Amino acid sequence: MRITVIEHEAEAGLGYLAQWLGLEYEIVRPYLGEEVPERARDGLVVLGGAAAAWEDERSPWQPATRDLLRRAVDEATPTLAICLGAQLLTLACGGTVERGANGLEVGAREVTALPAAASDRLLSGLTTAVAVQYHQDAMTRLPDGAVPLMTGSQYPNQAYRLGEAAWAVQFHPEATPEIFVSWTADSGLEAAEELNAEVKAAESALVATWRPVARAFADVVRETFRGRL
Repeated sequence: MRITVIEHEAEAGLGYLAQWLGLEYEIVRPYLGEEVPERARDGLVVLGGAAAAWEDERSPWQPATRDLLRRAVDEATPTLAICLGAQLLTLACGGTVERGANGLEVGAREVTALPAAASDRLLSGLTTAVAVQYHQDAMTRLPDGAVPLMTGSQYPNQAYRLGEAAWAVQFHPEATPEIFVSWTADSGLEAAEELNAEVKAAESALVATWRPVARAFADVVRETFRGRL
């Protein structure tokens, strides 16, 4: 049993998920010339990155990644799509992603569970939580059939489920404080030090909230794998 991981850049790796998932994984690094597979293994994680989901000239592997995501949804392969990954999933399945009208959402920010989250296999038990954010593009229209699961004050579409086993999250459950510092280091943000301190102060809450979610996703991978034997 093995998860396929699409990593868009070295600074946006698996972070916490490398330990939390508790499953073997293979990382595909298309920015180093590695080919995006047509199909994922037993699960799929698509990570974040600096490019916009429509900037295929900047990241020429994105069409193949969108195809991979679309096929994973169609085949009910357990999928976790994070930030850029979530936006690629949204575009791949007929939704809309645009430059966000409300500016950059960055730092440790509050997200709130919607009613459907109460019965969701990953997010049940969550009400209001802190999540690491770093994005300006927004999922402004979700794919047909998507079930909204979490919202936020700056951008409403923070998490949704599509099909039987695909989840998209606009925030970064994988991001450690150290990863976040690497993102702000050359950002030019005037409040970088304050934002770094904010994420560091939230570390215990981040772990307590998102580790169970990662483990629940791993359980979905295991259950799906056993169901296909």
